Amino acid sequence: MRFREIFRGTFAPVVMGLVLLGGCAAPNSGGDDTDEADAVPAPVVLSPQARVLASTLLRTPVKPEWAVYRWPGKRVAAFEVDRVMGRDALRVDSRGTVSVLRQRFEPALKSAGMLRFSWKAQSLPAGADLRDSGKEDAAVRVVLTFDGDRSLLSERAQRLSDLSLALTGEPLPYATLVYVWSETEPVGTVIHNPRTDRIRKLVVSSGRDALGRWKDHERDVQADFHQVFGEASGGLLSLALMSDTDNTRSKATVWFGGLQLTPL
Repeated sequence: MRFREIFRGTFAPVVMGLVLLGGCAAPNSGGDDTDEADAVPAPVVLSPQARVLASTLLRTPVKPEWAVYRWPGKRVAAFEVDRVMGRDALRVDSRGTVSVLRQRFEPALKSAGMLRFSWKAQSLPAGADLRDSGKEDAAVRVVLTFDGDRSLLSERAQRLSDLSLALTGEPLPYATLVYVWSETEPVGTVIHNPRTDRIRKLVVSSGRDALGRWKDHERDVQADFHQVFGEASGGLLSLALMSDTDNTRSKATVWFGGLQLTPL
């Protein structure tokens, strides 16, 4: 096999993860022992019912154009329409899968103000560790990517960005902020991605006590970005919902409720 083919097969999934959604998934390290029957074939687009629900449930300052992103080499569980505990929701039955629903902003939004969102998890990925790239799964995430002064990026980050541009057509975002639910880390914990410190996670839900209940969050994106990165944010490039259990080969059923992003 030629070097270029090996390179693409080994590094492309990692780079695409870094550029698109904050490096949340790692390449499969070996055989996949998850029951294939548990995986739902990835839709190219949302189902008509899910598209209608997403347009009303997930509100941003621009026309909602939410799209399912299929991770290279990963199996995907669909975003399904559901109603639970009196709320309309998008349900994901994650079974060793990576499920992403993303909205890109072109041009980038000049500012992101308050972000309100809700999620509910029936279970959390068994054995997940947000600090370990080989176990870095999360039942639910909300992922925001930002533009910025790219001349300030480290040499390594510049190389990763150039690599991602060559492989995916998209440069590495200047910064990625991930709101996440952790089983072990307390609320308020900031976790740097092991591959690049331009991706940082902020724990907003913690532990197992809230399993089976809706968790409602209201976040000041500018304040959180400054807390996590120590600087003001640039333009908002994308916003995504994500559930992944691929690294731990585990299962989690989750729901995403209403989301509203308001500019400053």
